[in-house]
Amino acid sequence: MDHIPLLEELAIIAGLGAAVTVLLGRLRLPTVAGLLATGALAGPFGLGLVNEVHAINALAEMGVVLLLFTIGLDFSLKRLRHIFRRVALGGFIQVGSTIAVAAAIALALGQTPGRAVFYGFVFALSSTAIVLRMLSQRGEIDAPHGRFVVGALIFQDLCVIPMMLLIPVLKNTGNAGVIVGDIGLALGKTAIVVVGILLIARPVVARVFQWIDSRRSREAFILAVLAVCIGTAWLTSLAGLSLALGAFLGGIVVADSEFQHRAMGDMIPLRDAFVSVFFVSLGMLFDGRILLSHPIEVALLLGGFVLGKGVLATLAAAAMRSPARAMWRAGVGLAQFGEFGFVLIQLAHSSGLADRHTTSALLAAGIISMFLTPLIIRIAPHIRAGERLLAPLTRLLGVRGIDQESLSSRVAGHVVVIGYGIAGRLVTRSLAACGIPQVALELNADTVRDARAADEPVYYADATSPEALDHARVKAARSVVILINDPEAAVRVVDTVHRAAPAVPVFIRTRYFADRAKLMELGATDVIAEEVEASVEVIARLLRRLEVPRNIIDAQIDQARAATRAAERAVPVPRSALPRHEALADLKIESLAVTQHSQAAGRTSLDLQVRQKTRALIVAIRRGDVLIDHLDPEDPFQVGDVIFLVGSIDAIREAITLLEGEGQ
Repeated sequence: MDHIPLLEELAIIAGLGAAVTVLLGRLRLPTVAGLLATGALAGPFGLGLVNEVHAINALAEMGVVLLLFTIGLDFSLKRLRHIFRRVALGGFIQVGSTIAVAAAIALALGQTPGRAVFYGFVFALSSTAIVLRMLSQRGEIDAPHGRFVVGALIFQDLCVIPMMLLIPVLKNTGNAGVIVGDIGLALGKTAIVVVGILLIARPVVARVFQWIDSRRSREAFILAVLAVCIGTAWLTSLAGLSLALGAFLGGIVVADSEFQHRAMGDMIPLRDAFVSVFFVSLGMLFDGRILLSHPIEVALLLGGFVLGKGVLATLAAAAMRSPARAMWRAGVGLAQFGEFGFVLIQLAHSSGLADRHTTSALLAAGIISMFLTPLIIRIAPHIRAGERLLAPLTRLLGVRGIDQESLSSRVAGHVVVIGYGIAGRLVTRSLAACGIPQVALELNADTVRDARAADEPVYYADATSPEALDHARVKAARSVVILINDPEAAVRVVDTVHRAAPAVPVFIRTRYFADRAKLMELGATDVIAEEVEASVEVIARLLRRLEVPRNIIDAQIDQARAATRAAERAVPVPRSALPRHEALADLKIESLAVTQHSQAAGRTSLDLQVRQKTRALIVAIRRGDVLIDHLDPEDPFQVGDVIFLVGSIDAIREAITLLEGEGQ
C-alpha cells in the first residue's frame, strides 16, 4: 500500500494532542489549551513534525463549518426571538464599546481605518469554548455574572457572521464611496441569500427529513444532515459569501424542525473531531520567535486582551446594573481572545487586510491570553479589591441598596432569605403563609425592583458584606436561608453570617454533596445538596410508579440517606393513586358532601349500613379543616361533612344514592 503522508501526520497530531491535553489537564487547563499547544509543538515554528499544513488547514476549515452548523442548531429562530431582549443590550454594549475603543486606539497609533476596525472585531470576541466550560465546571452558569457572560457570548457568536462579511470590504480604505458601496453590496447579497435559504429550505428540509426518518436508517439521516450543512455552505460560497455563513444558516434551518436534537446528537462527535484539528491548526500559526523580536508589542496586545477588554466588559456589566461582584467577575470572564478571532485573522490575512507580522503578533498574544484565562477565572473570586473598587458604581447607576432603605431597627425574629430566584420566592411565600416575617436579599437589581413593586420585602444587597447583613438585622434573625447560584459566593456568605451571628441557624442549598463537609465546617447548620435530594425524589417516585410497597420504598430511602449521611427529615413519598395500581384499577375514590337534605345527616354509618348494602367503604371524613381517618361507626354525620368512599363504580353509585336518600 502506498505511503500517505497526511495519515501519518494526523496520527502524530492525535497522539501528541492526547498526551499534551492530559498533561495540561493535570494543571486544570482546558482541552483547547492542550490542542493549541499541540499545534505549536508540531507545527512549522515548533518541532516541524507536520509538513502537510495545507491539508491540515483544509480539515480545519471543515471544523469551522461544522462548528458554525452546530451553533446554528442551538439558535433556532424561535429561541432567538425568545432570548433577544435578554442578550441584545448587554452584548451590544460589550461588543460595541470594545470595537470602538480598540479601533480608536489603532487609529491613534497610525493604522488605516479598515485595519483599525479589524482590530476592534478581533478584540470584541471572547472564547466561548473556554469560558462556558469553566462556568459549567464551577456551577456558575446561573450566577449573576454567569448570566451576563453567557448573554454576551451569545451576542458575540451572532456577530461573527457580519464581521466575516465585512473583513474583505475593509481593505478598500482609499475611497469612502467604494467602501459604502461594497458594504451595501455585501449586505444586500447576504440578505437575499439568507431570506432565500430560510424561506425555501425550511419546508423542504422538514419534509425530506420526515421521509428519511420513516426509512429508519441512522446512516441515511447522518448523511442528510451533512448534506444540509455542506450544501448550504457550498451555496453561499457560490454567491461569493463565506462557507461559515452557509453552515450557520443550515443549522438554523434544521433547528426549526423536530429533528434538532437528533441532528445535534449525531453531529457532536464529528464536530468535536474536526474542531480539534481546527484548534491544532491554529496552534501551528503560533510563532514563538515574535516573542523575542517584538516582546513589547506582544505584551501590549496581551494587556489589551486581559486588562483593557476586561475593563470594558466590566463597564458593560455595570451598564446592565449588575452588582459589584458580578461586574468584576464578568470582566474577568470575557477578558481573552476568542476562537472566531482566529477565523477573522486568517480571513484578514488572505484578503490582504493584515500582513503576516500583524497576524503573528495578534495570535501570540491571543493564545497566551487563552492559556491565562482558566487561572485568572479561578483566582478572581478570592480578590476582593476589585469588588470594593466597583461598589460605588452601583449607587451611581441608581441601584438602591439595603443600607439606604428604612428597615426598622425593631425587626427581630425574622428569617433572612439570601437569593430571590425561584427557590427564594417559594421559601418567602411559605414563610408569609405561616405568618413568619422575612427579609430577602438579592443582587439582581431588576428582580429587586419588580419585587418591591409587588410590595415584597426584598432588598438589593451583597450578602458577602458584613455591613449588608447588619442592615438586614441578621443578629436578631431566627435563621438564615442561602439560596444563591454562585458557589464561591455562597461559601463566603456562610462564613460571613457565622462570624456576624454565630448563634443564628444557617440553612444552605448547594449543588454537590461533596461541598457539605466544607460548608458545615464554616458554620452551616444544615446543608441541602441538590444531587442528594433529587436522587431521593427520583427513587421515591420511580418505586411508587413501579408499585413497590410503601415500606420497601421507605427502606430504600433510609439506605440512601444513610449512604450520604444527609439531613434527618422524612422524605415525602408521592401518594399512590389507585388507578395506577393495575391490581386495583377497578377501584375508584369519590367524595360526597353532606347537606341538610341528605339522608346521612344526623345518622351514623352503623345505622345506614353502607358497607353491607353497597360494598363501598368509607375511608375518611373531612369535618371543617380536620381530616378524620379513624372512623367511629356510632358518630353521626354532620351537615358540611365530606365523606370519602372507595369501591367499584357501581358500589360508589349505590352508596351515594343511599347517603343522599329520597330527599335529594
